Amino acid sequence: MIAIELMEATSSGVTHVLHTLASTPLAEPAPKGIDTNSVVTFFASKIAPILLAVLGVIFIGRASRGEISKVLTSSAIAIVGLAFIAGAATLFFVGDYLIDLIFE
Repeated sequence: MIAIELMEATSSGVTHVLHTLASTPLAEPAPKGIDTNSVVTFFASKIAPILLAVLGVIFIGRASRGEISKVLTSSAIAIVGLAFIAGAATLFFVGDYLIDLIFE
């Protein structure tokens, strides 16, 4: 008699544990990341024009003082810098494409 009651108690306990395990999700929800597209858009639309305007004012100031060679050198450096920034942006999108391709 005691054995039957012990089996029933154990059975209901095991059933309760299995039901609890079955109702809980096994994987955590996916973490929310940083919206990099918005960050890049913000820098491209707000920060880059301000930096280019500052460079323009510096170049105009130097040119008015007669430092044309320094202005040309600085302009060439700025153009090379913009090319590097454009290359980095291109690599960002190419990397995103490769990640989507590999982990699809």
